Amino acid sequence: MITVNGDKAAWSPGMSVQDVLRARNFKFPLLVIKVDGALVQPRDYAATPVPDGAVVEVIHLMSGG
Repeated sequence: MITVNGDKAAWSPGMSVQDVLRARNFKFPLLVIKVDGALVQPRDYAATPVPDGAVVEVIHLMSGG
């Protein structure tokens, strides 16, 4: 089990940040992702593992004028 933005979510072995984003249907182009407090760069989403028990924060960046 992991926590995504305060909600419990299923975990599976080998899960990556990219898998979490797909499972939760996050498609917004400007996201900031943290796994257990560590910032994850977009280029690393597929390669960054999400361990069992992790706390994942997904923050939507807004822009405008």
